[in-house]
Amino acid sequence: MRHAAFAVVLFSTFATAQSVHTGQDAYRNWDQQKPGERVHLTVKDLPAPNEAESVDNGPEHAPRNGAMPQAPAGFKVQLYAEGGFDQPRLVRTAPNGDLFLADSKAGKVILLRGVKPDGTVAERSEYATGLDHPFGINFYPEKDPKWIYVANTTSIVRFAYKAGDMKASAQPQTIVEKLPGYAQLRGGGHWTRDIAFSLDGKRMFVSVGSGSNVDDPDTHPREFHRADVLEYTPEGKFVKIYASGIRNCVGEAVNPSTGELWCSVNERDRLGNHLVPDYITHVQEGGFYGWPWWYMGGHQDPRHVGKHPELKNKVITPDILVQPHMASLQMTFYTGSMFPGEYKGGIFASEHGSWNRKDRAGYEVIFAPVKNGKATGEYMDFLTGFTTADGKVWGRPVGVTVAKDGSLIVVDDGSKSVWRVTYSGKR
Repeated sequence: MRHAAFAVVLFSTFATAQSVHTGQDAYRNWDQQKPGERVHLTVKDLPAPNEAESVDNGPEHAPRNGAMPQAPAGFKVQLYAEGGFDQPRLVRTAPNGDLFLADSKAGKVILLRGVKPDGTVAERSEYATGLDHPFGINFYPEKDPKWIYVANTTSIVRFAYKAGDMKASAQPQTIVEKLPGYAQLRGGGHWTRDIAFSLDGKRMFVSVGSGSNVDDPDTHPREFHRADVLEYTPEGKFVKIYASGIRNCVGEAVNPSTGELWCSVNERDRLGNHLVPDYITHVQEGGFYGWPWWYMGGHQDPRHVGKHPELKNKVITPDILVQPHMASLQMTFYTGSMFPGEYKGGIFASEHGSWNRKDRAGYEVIFAPVKNGKATGEYMDFLTGFTTADGKVWGRPVGVTVAKDGSLIVVDDGSKSVWRVTYSGKR
């Protein structure tokens, strides 16, 4: 067994020396996650698979009872919106500053606008209803959008849009009628679909998660074109599989500085407490990320021994490994000017929380530094405190976006709330 390590390094993105948990100490549980704690997990830290170690240990829900998320010094957290949400999930900021939130189970897209003096939302409306588990939302073209695209579980639709609309002006146009998994919608598998556009506006990237944990696509037709990022034209014409072997790219984002597509990914379960790490990574065109036969570092899944040896050396190691089973959901690049400079260009990601791990992890928002377009590989616990002292869970971060004023908006489907994080400390 590798020995635990606790390293002290100087981050170029932060002004002072920061302690970083490395080696076996990089595996952090819910009660070790605190704002400012930094982690660097690498493939050399991965244990051997241990299927017997697998557990079903989902969180026990607790009422919030006035609890508040905790952020690093200098940051302030306020309750922005609550009540009236069924299953709030992904949220994105329109160019005019309006927030569009997918209330997936309710089949709605909710619009949130402005901030009252007490920090709560000023205006709220149902932008669209009658959708099929909407999740991904995006605006096209980017600068002066004429359309709002919504990814249902089964299809991609778009609404004609002009800045300031509080409600959809007409019925949506369906541009992709049947996404992969359409026939198996009620039969299980990942149901979230996200949408991102290339900076030049010529490509539409749609993420489709697997229909299973590790079913072999060679023998399971329902996995066709799943665990992939698919490329379409903005008009809905299928182009190709952009990248494959990505079990569930829940959240997509295009780096505004480099134009690279990034994904926040749920990896597979039932290989042990500390396998396989979830991850956040830029996505290489034509890249293969391992699922289901292999995983990062050229390791073969023991449930598929001997299959596809030709793929071993093609498995791409992701940029940022996060805690196994942490359920990394939406991600966003910090493009605002409110937060200190070291946050500029970095990644915020929501971590919904584990179930397949003896000592649970997640239930937080993390921050990952990016320097000159490249992730450092580390991440920091940024917004924590969604658990009670005895390990129950009152909040589960699912969505994250940067508001027009530079504040961070966080959606939590545990307490069905939306939080707003601002910075008022010294820069």
